[in-house]
This record gives sequence, structure tokens and C-alpha cells, in this order.
Amino acid sequence: MNQPSNTDSAEQKITRTVSVAVIGAGTAGQNAFRQASKTRDDIVIINEGFWTTTCIQGGCMPSKLLIAAADRAHEANHSADFGVHATAQIDGKRVMERVREERSHFASYIKKQVESWPEDKKIDGRAYINQQGLIEVNNELIDAKNIIVATGSSTFIPDGWADKLGATLLTSDTVFELNDLPKSLAVVGAGAIGLELAQAFTRLGVEVTLFNRVKRVAGLKDDDINNKAIDCLSHELTMHLGSDIKDVGTRHTDTQDHPEETAFINYEDSAGEARQWQGEYVLVATGRRNTIKQLGIENLGVELDDKNRPKNLSIKTGQIGDLNVYIVGDANAHIPLLHVASDEGYSAGNMICYAYIRPPALPFSIVFCSPQIVNVGMSLPEIQQDPELEYVVGRVSFDNQGRSRVMGVNCGLLHIYGCKKTDRILGASMIGPDAEYIGHILATAITNDLNIKDMLDTPFYHPTILEGLRTALRDVQHKMKIPYQYHDTQEDNF
Repeated sequence: MNQPSNTDSAEQKITRTVSVAVIGAGTAGQNAFRQASKTRDDIVIINEGFWTTTCIQGGCMPSKLLIAAADRAHEANHSADFGVHATAQIDGKRVMERVREERSHFASYIKKQVESWPEDKKIDGRAYINQQGLIEVNNELIDAKNIIVATGSSTFIPDGWADKLGATLLTSDTVFELNDLPKSLAVVGAGAIGLELAQAFTRLGVEVTLFNRVKRVAGLKDDDINNKAIDCLSHELTMHLGSDIKDVGTRHTDTQDHPEETAFINYEDSAGEARQWQGEYVLVATGRRNTIKQLGIENLGVELDDKNRPKNLSIKTGQIGDLNVYIVGDANAHIPLLHVASDEGYSAGNMICYAYIRPPALPFSIVFCSPQIVNVGMSLPEIQQDPELEYVVGRVSFDNQGRSRVMGVNCGLLHIYGCKKTDRILGASMIGPDAEYIGHILATAITNDLNIKDMLDTPFYHPTILEGLRTALRDVQHKMKIPYQYHDTQEDNF
């Protein structure tokens, strides 16, 4: 956002006075608007661009649609071990067409909801907060008692890459607009987005190379889980971890039919050897950054650190110090996940309506690669940094876990971090089959303060992948030296 040219704002007349102004109509902004609207009639929501959400446009939903197609192809192409011989015939144009069709289907529900809001409470335009703390948008000057900033984030592209790569550059905002599957693709960044898209395109027949600056994937902080993740994923992914990209660019090549533009990446591999990749596209998945600095947020008394993250931020409400300013969702750069943005928007709206503080949700993330990666609660480094915490690590490998082996998905490792003093679960990290469900069970257990005995008292049906969770819980119990009689001594690996 840039400040409008009409800088003589002090002489302008205030056109509207409201109790709440929400800037941004993504997940957090929409939740904040709905909640605050329950008790405030003088409210306005301002948004530039699409009135859906990042999740629907270029995040959760289109990526999962691509993964769904990729999984179908993978199962068909890798069924010979079961005595089933098949080869998937992949129609790239139809794959990408369905992604956009279903994305539009999901977006239609959000659009209908937005259309139901009163027209006089919606402003389509670019907001800027001037030096008087008033909101300039279009031809209006708005005085708001409370301001909720939910302007989201944008894809981060390293300096100069956009000019050097030109049309060969893709991001999560643009990749789903491809009309057909590319022939070759470099993915830069091994976070959630990079991993998911790299594997999905690989399974759909695209020649993919994944680059990451460090020898980690999905931001995993438990070294054993990270190493296992690399082991499991490297069976089908070409990964250059610990690589240092020196330069990117394009070169023109002549083919029999027409000239083509080829992308290249010059890099040093983990051994320090100079190498080059060449291919059709470079997908940059190096994270997202908020854009609140361009909003003029400092004119409200909000201070930002060197990474544009707001200081004095309450993670419970999104409020900045004692100001009537709330920064929620991706805009505050706290935890850029949809369910967190949803909770933060709800809490900010609640705070204004009822002065009610909703407890922040437990940290919980899922990467939908295969095997899936899950982190719940406290990370291992956080636990290790607290001298008051005595902990044990319960462990289970899925390499020989019964149902996992039956299904041919037996690669994975689960660590559960248990507190010796309280017999409670502090957190967990995992790569493996059904990780999304195991993660939800553990999140529910931590949220509801269940102890290890409570968890082991619940039934675990045989044979299921979830029996692996029981094995890890038993390992926690054993290492804590807590006496308990098992009703069922059946192990889950046969």
C-alpha cells in the first residue's frame, strides 16, 4: 500500500465515524467483522482485491486439490507390490482445470456470505492510515474508535528474482493458474508449501528438484524426526538440502517449433561444489511476509521490529499494548495458519464486543505431504530450554507397524514429549501415515489436560495405524516409571 497523493488530509472532512473498522477481508478479517457486528452497528470492513481468503485462492484448498490428483496417480503407478499392475494416464490440463473449478466452488460460499453483508458496511479499496490516525480509502476519511488490521500476507520473493526469472517465476499465488502441468520445475523452499507442491507435481509426472538452504524440511525442530522425514521423502523427491543459490535467470533456446525461455539456477551443493539446474519454471516457496508497514500503521503508535512484526502484541487478543488497535491473522506474523487466523479474528471481535478473551489455541501444524508431518504443542527445543521441565520422549517407528505395513505406507516416526512431574503431554512431533488424525488426538489430549493413563484407558482398535500412538504412549509411561496394568498386551506390529 502507498500513501494516496492527496496528502493534505488534515484539511479533509471526516466522512464517517465508526466504532470498529476492519481492514482486510481474509479469514481473520471476516471472523472479526462477523463477531464485532453482533453488538456494533457502526462498523465497516475495508478490503482491496478478492473478498475470499488466501486459503481458498492460493493456499490450503487448491494445494489439497492438486495433492488429491497426485495421490490418485501415485497409487495407480505404485500398486505392483500388491499384485495390481496399472499405469496412470495423466491429463495435465484436466488436473489443473479441476483445481480451479473446485477452488471456485469453495470460493462461492465465501462470496455469498460477503454479499449478504450490508453494502454500506463494505468498502472496496486500498486503506491508508494518515498522521491523524484517520483511515483514507477512496474518497472517504474514516474516524474509527477501534481498528482491526487483518491485511494478511504476500508471497516473499528474493530481491531481483522477479526481474531475472520473468515469466518462468511461479509462486503459490500463480502456480494454480497454469493451464497444463509443466515438464520440469525447481521448487525453492522446503517448508509446508514447498514440500506439498514438490511432491504433488512429482507424482503427476513433472521432473521436480527441491532446493533448501538448510538441511531441514517443514521447519522440523526435532533432529530425529527431521532426519526420518528426509529419509522417507527422498524415496521419491530429488532434494538438494543445504544448498546455497548464487544466481537465477533465464536463457533463450531455439527448438524445432519455436524459441523457448529456460530458467536456470546456479548453486553450491552441500559439499560446496558449483552446480546448475535448468528447467521450465522456478516455484519460489520461501514463505510469506506481512505488508502492514505500507498501511501507515505507525501513525497509530504501533511499533514494528526489523522484520515488520508488531511489538507489544498480545497473542491472546491481537491487541497492541493498550492501544485500540488489533493486528490479527497473517498480518501479525505470529503463526501463519488458517485456524490461528480464524481464532485471532474471532478473539479480536469478541474483545471489542464483550471484553472476553478467548484462550489462544494450542500450537498445531500439519504438512500434507506423504508421509504427513505434524507438530503439536511445545517443540523439543522449547522444552529443553526450560530448566524446570523434566521430560521423557516416547517413541514409535512406523517402519514395521502392523496396519502401516499392510497398507504399504510404513515409513515414519513419532516422538511424544511427556512431563515427568505432571504425567501430561507437553508436545509431539511426527512424520508418518495418518499423522493428521494422530495429531488431532494429541491436541485434544493436551487441550483437555488428559494424562498418560487417561490416554491409555481409551480403546485402540486392532488393526489400525492409530495403534502406533498407543505404543508411543506406553513408551512415555515406561520411561516415566508410572505403574499401570494393561488390559490388552497385544502389540500393534502384528
